[in-house]
Amino acid sequence: MEKVRIAVPSALPGGLEAEVGAHFGHCDLYTIIDVEGGSVAQVSTLPNVPHAQGGCMAPVNHLASNGVNLLIAGGMGMRPLMGFNQVGIQVYYGAGAPSVGTAVDALLKGALVPFTQEYTCGGGQ
Repeated sequence: MEKVRIAVPSALPGGLEAEVGAHFGHCDLYTIIDVEGGSVAQVSTLPNVPHAQGGCMAPVNHLASNGVNLLIAGGMGMRPLMGFNQVGIQVYYGAGAPSVGTAVDALLKGALVPFTQEYTCGGGQ
């Protein structure tokens, strides 16, 4: 990974020590990690948008418009997964990671698997 922007659904206050959110659409915010040359270059936060502003596709569009290339998520429905695929955001399954930093380390080491239909929920779970 030469240069990539990763989003991880997380709880306040954010940062690499933040707890990973169980479901991408219901998190407080996204911790944004810019990776350059295989190392973390910058960490910031991005508030989540309410579902009411575009349904489950609102977060998809929000992350895409903020330059995100990869998303580490614990749960989502099939419709947003298809939306992320359409906008070119790769989604990886990262449920069970104790912190954002741990999830990102696992991704950089190749230990996370791409998010597939088998991980999707019925929506809002």
